[in-house]
Amino acid sequence: MAKAPHPGQNLSTGFRILEMASVKNLMDENAEALPMFEEMLKRCSNLVQESFADEFSKLSDRPLLDAMRYATQGGKRFRALLVIESAKLYGVAGKSAVLTATAAEAMHAYSLVHDDLPCMDDDDLRRGQPTVHVKWDEATAVLVGDALQAFAYELLTRPEIGQPDVICALVSKMSGVTGISGMVLGQALDIEAEKNLTPQTLQSIRELQACKTGALIGWAAGAGANLAGVSDKKLKQYGWLIGEAFQIADDVLDVEGDANKAGKKVGKDAAAGKATFVSLLGLDGAKSRARGLVDEAKTILDPFGSAADPLREAADFVISRDT
Repeated sequence: MAKAPHPGQNLSTGFRILEMASVKNLMDENAEALPMFEEMLKRCSNLVQESFADEFSKLSDRPLLDAMRYATQGGKRFRALLVIESAKLYGVAGKSAVLTATAAEAMHAYSLVHDDLPCMDDDDLRRGQPTVHVKWDEATAVLVGDALQAFAYELLTRPEIGQPDVICALVSKMSGVTGISGMVLGQALDIEAEKNLTPQTLQSIRELQACKTGALIGWAAGAGANLAGVSDKKLKQYGWLIGEAFQIADDVLDVEGDANKAGKKVGKDAAAGKATFVSLLGLDGAKSRARGLVDEAKTILDPFGSAADPLREAADFVISRDT
């Protein structure tokens, strides 16, 4: 006579089947949601590209303009989407949101142009195209970066943005996340880290990347609240969390990514012996941390209900992208 299975055996098997089904359902949902989000990202990208084209058309033909156009083409426009979608939560739309989103992307473009320079990260490919200093020269790249940074601030001071107190808040907070306490500090820490003078810890990598990558993402996420003249604390916290997840995803892509899809070289970090989230946590550990950060960020959006669904999808996109 066959031995009857232990009662817990079937129960355990049942849980495993349910767990596998749940994971599959989640993966299927994400697979279905991703094309919808990417379509939303594309619409946002078109809005911002039209905004850049309109603004550049107001400038007479002069040196640097072609290079500025070149530097602001393509990309995910992820920061712009955060601005526009966070603004929608407060009923802010139209020109003010689009100009603010364009300013975020101009500032991001400046940082990329300068980061790519030989004296910084020394990259010759960006968004699948030669970097600015390769297509032109280093002096042009420096000046284009300078011009785009100034251009971002110029956009934020336009009267269409809002009342003077709104403009001052946006400009003040932008200077905070891009200067010596933000992106510039992040790049300085990155240069120091590459010298390998001091072993990097998880905390030091988090600080470096919070400045270099997370700061502007946090600003973009909080911009909607600032445009509405209310506290940006919750949305900025959401932005900082997905900012760290974004950088972890970049580190993962540097290991697993396809250079053709990413539009830039991969495998550079390991080749340079650079400390990253992946080198410190391992590939699975890094992915797990990124997932946890995204889940935490999404819970911050609970008070906004379904209106924040695009921002939830943005958080998921951060760790599911291949570029």
